[in-house]
Amino acid sequence: MAQYLAKHTDECCTQAVKHEGTATGSFVDVGGVQTYIAYAPDKSLDRIILFYCDVFGPKFLNNQLLCDWFAGHGYTVLAPDCFNGEELDKIMHNEGFNIYEWIAPLRISAPKLISEVFLPAMKAQFPAKAYASVGYCFGAPMVMTDLTTGSSTAGAVAHPSSLTDEHFKHSTAPLFLSCAEVDPVFGAESRHTAEAILAEGKRMYHFQLFGGVKHGFAVKGDMSNENERWAKEQSAWGILSWFDRFLKK
Repeated sequence: MAQYLAKHTDECCTQAVKHEGTATGSFVDVGGVQTYIAYAPDKSLDRIILFYCDVFGPKFLNNQLLCDWFAGHGYTVLAPDCFNGEELDKIMHNEGFNIYEWIAPLRISAPKLISEVFLPAMKAQFPAKAYASVGYCFGAPMVMTDLTTGSSTAGAVAHPSSLTDEHFKHSTAPLFLSCAEVDPVFGAESRHTAEAILAEGKRMYHFQLFGGVKHGFAVKGDMSNENERWAKEQSAWGILSWFDRFLKK
């Protein structure tokens, strides 16, 4: 029976500091799935990053700015909306809102939406020489599925949730993990177990671990805090370098 190493979405996943900036991407329809798209500077579709968002979704400015940043370094980025158009930052303060009740059905519907609807339509609409997948928190399982099915050449996850030991056993493509020291969802013991599984399977992988930051740092950290800002930026650079290594051959 599969054992969860990265737990399901928790209250800590709803903690966010909204970043400043102006998003430059737009939304397109991909097989009926509203998708944020940020084009590479030359509008090339040679290399595409599939960006699976945390629970705040692709309408959240932080996620859009991160998509734009990857796009600015040579990739066209697509971030599908797995949340039925709902925006967590707009509904989480509603009376009676419960993050566990809200996210539970999405854990079931989102992977099906991606594999059965989004990916087939995306690859027809945006054929590329190579694809990479990155997932933050809630988006991590979609990355692992992409790597297992061959939908992506390389993948990365940051402070992941909802990952079992089976995800790590069956993922054969290069995997990058960006992790926080303080993480009740993917703690040290689980991180070490995941590393042992990857090592035993002789997988291509890399872990980076940032001290003094918590779950969500790679998307939702406080940019006025020097350490959180540095960790967020280094996480992005690490993921970009990983993708460059395997997609720019």
